[in-house]
Amino acid sequence: MKPKNKRVNRNWLHDHINDPYVKQAQRDGYRARAAYKLKEIDEGLGLVKPGQVVVDLGATPGAWSQYLRRRFAPEGAAAGALNGTIIALDILDFEPIEGVTFIQGDFREDAVVEQLKAALAGRPVDLVVSDMAPNLSGIPASDSARVGHLVELAVDFALTHLRPEGALVCKAFHGSGYSQLVKLFKDSFRIVKPIKPKASRDKSAETFLVGIGPKRSGTVAKV
Repeated sequence: MKPKNKRVNRNWLHDHINDPYVKQAQRDGYRARAAYKLKEIDEGLGLVKPGQVVVDLGATPGAWSQYLRRRFAPEGAAAGALNGTIIALDILDFEPIEGVTFIQGDFREDAVVEQLKAALAGRPVDLVVSDMAPNLSGIPASDSARVGHLVELAVDFALTHLRPEGALVCKAFHGSGYSQLVKLFKDSFRIVKPIKPKASRDKSAETFLVGIGPKRSGTVAKV
């Protein structure tokens, strides 16, 4: 490993260990600090309500599903009674969470679509959350295209499955192509809100786009 890379890794490790959200996640039993990003978005907009059907795209390691599960529990518990449906999808392995239905695979594939249909049992989806992110190459143009593709997939999925008043929460990144992603959301939803949660690191270009009320007519815009 090159000396510069070693310094970068040491700096990242130092920041990670001393991150207050990492420490809070450990205390609260969350698998990742990302839970607090969804928590802040939810508390600001009131998106998650007991009894809903929620789909978590790119769910691994499961912090967002954990948060949703606790929101659906009568006392906010991590186990026990659950008033709501959470379906988690990812191509990666997923450690089970009580009450969460996990489907492994690419949600564009027919076999996964059939499993999702079975899990939904004819019900529309109230909320889609997507914390999906690509493996970044460090090449801005390439990375922008990868990010845009994942956002487009999430929007397309949401427009297909959401009820008329449903919502999508989707990770994006400021930089090349971001304005096109905002346009994609504005073309696809009646209400659009960009949010940078406090739990998202200051150095990160990460932000989240929230779309409420899918526009059912017309074709999804391409990034």
